[in-house]
Amino acid sequence: MTHNPNHYVLIMAGGIGSRFWPVSKKSFPKQFMDIMGSGESLLAQTYRRFTHLVPRENIYIITNESYVDLVKEHIPNMASENILEEPMARNTAPCIALATFKLRHVNPNAVCIVAPSDHLITQELVFIENAAKALHFAEQQDAILTMGIKPTRPDTGYGYIQFHADKVEHGIYPVKTFTEKPTEEIARTFIDSGEFLWNAGIFIWNLKTILNRFEQHLPEIYEQFDRLDFSSGSFKVDLERSYSLCPSISIDYGIMEKEKNVFVLPANFGWSDLGTWKSLWDVSQKDEKGNAQIGTSQKMYNTQNTLVYSNTGRLVVINGIDNLVVVDSGDVLVIMDKDREQELKTIAGEIKDKYKGKYN
Repeated sequence: MTHNPNHYVLIMAGGIGSRFWPVSKKSFPKQFMDIMGSGESLLAQTYRRFTHLVPRENIYIITNESYVDLVKEHIPNMASENILEEPMARNTAPCIALATFKLRHVNPNAVCIVAPSDHLITQELVFIENAAKALHFAEQQDAILTMGIKPTRPDTGYGYIQFHADKVEHGIYPVKTFTEKPTEEIARTFIDSGEFLWNAGIFIWNLKTILNRFEQHLPEIYEQFDRLDFSSGSFKVDLERSYSLCPSISIDYGIMEKEKNVFVLPANFGWSDLGTWKSLWDVSQKDEKGNAQIGTSQKMYNTQNTLVYSNTGRLVVINGIDNLVVVDSGDVLVIMDKDREQELKTIAGEIKDKYKGKYN
């Protein structure tokens, strides 16, 4: 594939992945893990995938400054200037603003894909075809495009995109509504209607469009980044000040839900956000009893529909259980009902508070 020099990829790699606690921690979050046991971290997979779409020098990774060395370890050939350091966590809108204003400095004709670093995509060729189609759309339109995945179950952990099913051009639909993490009952009605897709959190736009939308919908963030001089010797200090003055807000709440001119490209490319242990069980290879094992020293008896994950080498023996997640990380052992996965983030927070960050 011939690469277009105006096409860019912005990979967000600053999150902590708290629903994968205790394996994903603040010191070593999920994007740096080989969660599938494939020999490659999720970040390395994401970067490699996008090298088939744009020139390597057009891929930027935005991460917390404390993870820069980890990024360099996982992407050893990446130029330092393509790693953008966030001085603090402020959710996805400031993260995307940082990369957007950097690109304004580099190439004002840029057309971008913004993607998370820690999602699973198993059908990479299909994904690249859809991504190329999305970039072409964004070149031509003053509009925001997102990718939607056809839902296979009433998942309450995903955001949903409703689209105008009767208005379609080249397989791309106008968006009607966004809904974050509905109840299971509402998610079932969404699926039954046939008008809803999972929000994959992948956005495509041209630089002029997204700069305009930041100015329109998030002026307080736009003003902070607009005054930054990326070539200044005081840039790092100035950036820290700007971040401290930015609200902590997601791009979904800050722009997508306010914006009228949003489109969605429905696609199926073996996507999972790998947001929870149950989602890992969903995509893992299972035995005839529905058990998934990741790790080398595990023995399971009279057990079904269970995930066992161990990265310690210690022998884990399971007998007579059903529908559980068992995670042995060495210093923490978690055993929980697979259907109560959404509670883990709260539990992890309580444990960290009680033990003064020991298990952080």
